[in-house]
Amino acid sequence: MNFRNSMILIIILFGIIISSYGQSLKNSSKNELQFIVDSIITNGIKNDAFPGAQVLVAKEGAIVFHKTYGFHTYDSLQPVKANDIYDLASVTKILGPLPLLMKLYEDEKIDLDAPFSTYWRSWQGMKDKKELTLREILSHQAGLTPYIVFLNEVMRKNGSRTRFLSDRPKINYQKQAYEDLYVANSFLFKMNRMIRRSKVDELKEYKYSGLAFLVFPELIKQITGHSYFYELTKEFIFPLEIPSLGFLPRQKDFPNAIVPTEYDDAYRNALVHGWVHDENASLLGGISGNAGLFGTAHDLYRFMQFYQNYGILDGQRLLKEETVKEFTAVQFPQNENRRGLGFDKPLLDNAERSLEDAYPAPSASPESFGHSGFTGTFVWADPINQLVFIFLSNRVYPSRKNRNLYELNIRTSLHEVFYSYYR
Repeated sequence: MNFRNSMILIIILFGIIISSYGQSLKNSSKNELQFIVDSIITNGIKNDAFPGAQVLVAKEGAIVFHKTYGFHTYDSLQPVKANDIYDLASVTKILGPLPLLMKLYEDEKIDLDAPFSTYWRSWQGMKDKKELTLREILSHQAGLTPYIVFLNEVMRKNGSRTRFLSDRPKINYQKQAYEDLYVANSFLFKMNRMIRRSKVDELKEYKYSGLAFLVFPELIKQITGHSYFYELTKEFIFPLEIPSLGFLPRQKDFPNAIVPTEYDDAYRNALVHGWVHDENASLLGGISGNAGLFGTAHDLYRFMQFYQNYGILDGQRLLKEETVKEFTAVQFPQNENRRGLGFDKPLLDNAERSLEDAYPAPSASPESFGHSGFTGTFVWADPINQLVFIFLSNRVYPSRKNRNLYELNIRTSLHEVFYSYYR
C-alpha cells in the first residue's frame, strides 16, 4: 500500500470518508477531532515525512486549534514547541514583497497593467520583457523562466568556490550567506543581469516563476527610498505586532528555538540552522523577496487573519478592502490559470475533485488563498468559511529528496478535516 492510500485508509478507519464528502465531523467532539489530526501527523512522522510539525487553525478570528508534534530532528532530542521559528521559504513571497506592492498599488505608485519596465528600467531594452505587466508577472502568466540556479555561478563543478565567495567579510564582501561565508557585493548586479537576459516564453500560459521576487526588494527600495525590510517592518510587522517575523533570526536575540532545515552539501557543507535554506536568497545575504522570512505559527496566523479580514486586524486598517480583494482574485481563468496576484488559489475545479487530487482541501472556497513553502510550510485563509489554516514542518530535513509530505497528502487531508469539523 502506498503512502497516499495509507493516509486515506486512516481517515476511513475513523469513520470519516472525506474524499466523498458524505460525512461531516460537525457533531464530533473536540477530542475526536484531535485524535484524527494526531493520527495523520503521527503517520507522517512514522513515515519520515518530517521529524516534527505543528498545526494552527483559527475560526472566525479566534485560534481554535494549535498543537505541536515530534522533534526538530530525528534524534528526538528537542521537541517542537508552539513558539518555534521556522524558515518559511516561498511563503515569504506573500508576507514580504507582496503586501508592500499592494501598498504601492493603492497609493498609485505602481500600475498593475503598465509595463513593469516602467519601474524596473533595466528591462526597457529587452524585447521580450519590456511590455510585460506586473499583473502578468504576479499571476505567473508572463512566461518568465521558472528558476535560475545562481549557485552555479559561485561554485565550480569540482566543488571549489569562485571569486564571488569569501570566508571573511571585506569591503567588497558584505552579504553573509552563512558562518564564515560572504558573497561579493557585485553578485547582485550579476544576478539582475542574468534575470534580465533570461528566456521568456512566447506562449503566455501559467508557469510559476520566482525570478521577479528576487528583484522586488530593490524595486521597493527605489520607489520608497527605504530598504525593503525597513518598509516591511514599518508598514506591517510592527502594526500587526509580530516582531519575531523577519530575516536573519540568528542575528536577533529571540528566546525562541529555530527549527533546522537541510544538510547542505552544495556549498555551505553544514546543517542549515537559522540561515535561509533557499540558495538564491542565501546569495543575497538572506534578505530576499522569494524566500528568507522566518516566523512562528502565531506570526503567520496574525498575517493571514489580516488578509482574511481584507486588510484590517484589531480595528487597524493597513490595506484597503478593494486592494486585498483585487490581489486575491483569480486573474486569468480563461487561460486555466488559478493564481491571484502573488497568492496561490484553489484549482479551478477543486470542489469537484477527490481528496487525493485536490489543492488545497476540496472544501476550500474559490475565494480562499494562501501559499506553500519548499521547506514544508503552508498557509491558507478562507474569507467565506472564516478559516485560517497554518501548517509548519521541516520536511527537507535532512534532505530535500524527501517528498513523503506530498506522497502522504498530509496538508490537504488535515485541511479537509478542519473544514469537515467546522462547516
